Amino acid sequence: MSTIKPQTAILLLYCPDKAGIVSAVTGFISVNKGNILYLDQHVDSVDKILFMRIEWDLTEFIIPKEKINEYFQTLYAQKYGMYFRLYFNDCKPRMALFVSGMSHCLFDILARYTANEWFVEIPLIISNHSSLQEVAKRFGIAFHVFPITPENKIEQETRQLALMHELRINFIVLARYMQIVSENFISHYPHRIINIHHSFLPAFVGAKPYHAAYERGVKLIGATSHYVTSDLDAGPIIEQDITRISHKDSVNDLIHKGQDLEKIVLSRAIEKHIERKILTYKNKTIIFG
Repeated sequence: MSTIKPQTAILLLYCPDKAGIVSAVTGFISVNKGNILYLDQHVDSVDKILFMRIEWDLTEFIIPKEKINEYFQTLYAQKYGMYFRLYFNDCKPRMALFVSGMSHCLFDILARYTANEWFVEIPLIISNHSSLQEVAKRFGIAFHVFPITPENKIEQETRQLALMHELRINFIVLARYMQIVSENFISHYPHRIINIHHSFLPAFVGAKPYHAAYERGVKLIGATSHYVTSDLDAGPIIEQDITRISHKDSVNDLIHKGQDLEKIVLSRAIEKHIERKILTYKNKTIIFG
């Protein structure tokens, strides 16, 4: 029995909600002999916006793969005022990892990568320190060091962008990268830079958030993964989780539990992005199942 998956197209879209849109999109696929494999939709009742993700088998599809985007834009997107993105399941995304000194998220990502959990390529790891170079070497991934200072930040980011353009990078993951990326840098990868950070209620800023949380006697700690925007740590949220804390937990316990959460939450966010299951609208995300 063959395990080869059929080639599919994935369409993510949103537009003002009105009668007949779902029928029009599904009709476009069926009349051109596409077999729909997945369909999910959501209507924002406040903004009156329809969100949709649809995937179909291209085996018998009449329209050539390279013409689908053009056809859909001309026949439907213009008519209904749609924002849309078209993807293909055989196109493997290329991910760049940015790290500093902490290794827990990096190890988790590379373990999943080498276990083939994700349909993704990782051509390089970028860091502002050399401390994790041996980790990259262990996994056979190129490691590039770009020391960052206030004086060379623009120059170094320009070099990073040039390198990623050369390697055809589709999206970036900040795996505990302890540098603030510039607005210009972000503009090259809008809603394609994923970050992870601790998130407490209340939130604790500074270099030792777990220590501050311990002193405050928190009952919950958490982690948040989001797309990076120019508004620091306020981009569209992709994934969050929490775990309970008690008076028995030491600072080290909080750090250990917090880092476990960071790994899990970041990996969930990466997986959703790779699977093309995220639509961003305003400063929110719609996550399809």
